[in-house]
Amino acid sequence: MTTGSAPGPRSRAIVAREQRHVAPGVQSYALYAGLAMARGSGCTLVDEDGREYIDFIAGIGVGSVGHCHPDYVEALKRQVEQLTFGSFTTETRARLLELLATVTPPGLTRIQLFSGGAEAVEAALRLAKAATGKHEVVGFWGAFHGKTGGVLGLLGSDFKHHLGPFLPGQYLSPYANCYRCPLRLRYPACGMACAEYLRDVIRYQTSGEIAAIIVEPIQGTAGNVVPPEGFLRAIETIAREHGALLIADEMLTGFGRTGAMWGSDHDGVIPDVMTVGKGMGGGFPLSGVISTADLTSRTPWSNPSASSSSYGGNPLAAAAGLASLEIILRENLVKNAERVGTVMLERVAALGEKYRSVGDVRGKGLMLGIELVRDRATKAPVAREVTQALYRECLRRGLVAMCYSPTIRLNPPLIISEATALDGLDRFDEALGVVLRQHGLE
Repeated sequence: MTTGSAPGPRSRAIVAREQRHVAPGVQSYALYAGLAMARGSGCTLVDEDGREYIDFIAGIGVGSVGHCHPDYVEALKRQVEQLTFGSFTTETRARLLELLATVTPPGLTRIQLFSGGAEAVEAALRLAKAATGKHEVVGFWGAFHGKTGGVLGLLGSDFKHHLGPFLPGQYLSPYANCYRCPLRLRYPACGMACAEYLRDVIRYQTSGEIAAIIVEPIQGTAGNVVPPEGFLRAIETIAREHGALLIADEMLTGFGRTGAMWGSDHDGVIPDVMTVGKGMGGGFPLSGVISTADLTSRTPWSNPSASSSSYGGNPLAAAAGLASLEIILRENLVKNAERVGTVMLERVAALGEKYRSVGDVRGKGLMLGIELVRDRATKAPVAREVTQALYRECLRRGLVAMCYSPTIRLNPPLIISEATALDGLDRFDEALGVVLRQHGLE
């Protein structure tokens, strides 16, 4: 492994050209890196100056089968020569839906395709309203379901500040983030108090017209937060009590990322509706709503054109989705995520023994989280300048990872080998040691 300055001169020149025209607000990891990428292969990115990087971001969980998998590339090349747009049925889309229906939870065999995550979540909310005849939705603190107006009110963070007003009938309840328990309790002595709090939110804040409860099996944007066993089952019970649908937002947790095909599998829960995306298209914009034949038959959701989009399920997207799912199944990537993720979690946990600033380590499969703190007792996060320096130090060592904020997320492609994963973590360890020493936090 070599170290050196990044970005190099060609990257800087290309980024400078783009910055003259691109509007502010691009993805943080791209903005902070200042790199222009030229190509990728497997778990490796190569910038315009020829420097290689191990990819621990995967487009924020998008690149399930890695960069330019030969079977994926061939499938898209073949499709682009045949048909590229339109909503007509194609053989490729029929095959994708047939294959996907073999791995969805029992009963969830009806699938509508979209392009982006928020688009699919909004469609799921419309489905819940059509199916129940009710209009209120409850989500959770720390949640992220997209950036469109229809879901902003369900974001459980300050991201939505100054973007209101929000849609009426949207409420939030504490998520089971045990490291930073919002109720200042300790699991398991708390008796899953956050679930009981959800009952109070419904009782005292809503009008009792709950169409759906939407929940991420593992919260991604909040820091790959893994709730304790039984949390999702408790939420399912409460949804049933109120005649509401349980929507599992599996945008990040679906398609094997957590070491199971679906994040809900870990708690033995079969939701009424799943929203899926990210790794579903292997890099191509593709998302979906998956539910039962009964629920998706309800009007007005089932009316012609009522639950569709111009780009949803287009021939290129269908080819990308089919190729990705075939690769995931053929190469047993769900099991690989579980196996390599276990090794990575053990290695990351050792950093907690080595550095006092590592406050928490968590994860399932290839969805890992680390919290950097100034003090383990107070859990006060380290300053942003520390993590910005960490990000740059990782880049110098040929690693791209979401380590530019105190809550670090590691989401490598599902194809990653144990050797590459440990190589990347060695680079992260070195970078972390350097930065913590520089800031007196080691």
